[in-house]
Amino acid sequence: MAPHLRVSGVTRLPHRMGCSVQMPARPAAERDEDAITVWWEAAWQAVKPSGRRPARSSASRAKRA
Repeated sequence: MAPHLRVSGVTRLPHRMGCSVQMPARPAAERDEDAITVWWEAAWQAVKPSGRRPARSSASRAKRA
């Protein structure tokens, strides 16, 4: 039987395996700041999360007492 892992354990697992966050040494030469700004103001505002967290729920089908 496989061990049950909590979220905190799963998030630390890559670090334990020797992985790290990868960051580019320098920005891409093709980066177009004007196009990024246009996208940010138009598209991102339409799809960004609302900031509200979803209601707390349970995966259990049992009724609460």
